[in-house]
Amino acid sequence: MKKYILSLAAVCCMLTFFSISASALEYSFDAPDAGLFGRPTSDNTIYVTTDEPANTNRGKDAAYIPPAFGSPTSYTLNAGERLTPNLVSGSTTGAVSGTGGVTILPSNGVEIGSWSYQPIGYTAVTSDLYYSGGYLATLKIPTLGLSVKVYQGTDSDALRKGAGHFASTSIWDGNVAIAGHNRGVNNHFGKIHTLDIGDTIKLTTKLGTRTYEVYAVYKVSVDDMSVLNDSTENIITLVTCVMNQPDYRWCVQARAKI
Repeated sequence: MKKYILSLAAVCCMLTFFSISASALEYSFDAPDAGLFGRPTSDNTIYVTTDEPANTNRGKDAAYIPPAFGSPTSYTLNAGERLTPNLVSGSTTGAVSGTGGVTILPSNGVEIGSWSYQPIGYTAVTSDLYYSGGYLATLKIPTLGLSVKVYQGTDSDALRKGAGHFASTSIWDGNVAIAGHNRGVNNHFGKIHTLDIGDTIKLTTKLGTRTYEVYAVYKVSVDDMSVLNDSTENIITLVTCVMNQPDYRWCVQARAKI
């Protein structure tokens, strides 16, 4: 009997326990700030910059395929092969200038209404333009007693051997841009800033010899790449550092003598 009573009491206790209503734990979640979410990909913000002239050509005819990663010119500004070399040929391409800015259109120096079309000169570097010594040209400045070979690229290897040709520029027609050191053993361009208007510069390539006449000697910002732009005239651009002024470069430009 006693055993029965104990069993009954145990059953009653269990029934009482299960009859108590269950209560769930309460949780609180704080939503993240709106700033934690990524910006939408459809960002139509218009960015305005004055770093470059408004008329700078940004079309595919002015684009370059970058050099291979790790190559000597992989970190050189404006280096590489042209994306559409056929669009910068002097015989088929022109720069159109007028009230509507600058663009590139097929032309051969004609005028339509208020628009004036001038052919852009550009000669790409090809394997047949190299001399047996691996250089592209010989640059001479009689006033400075300078005669130096010009190699492709403006990296340390090229400038160690002589002057360096900016790979993004023409090698004959248009704007031929060349860099050189202004101090050290190979300070070939150390005195170009002393040139006077009218001094001559000679460039010899496998395409011939061209004589230029200096028309400008000035300083440019180290970030100013406009001196490398293509030209409708046959010009040569020489660039070197300014001693003790790392933010600037000396630039000498000369126009081909007719």
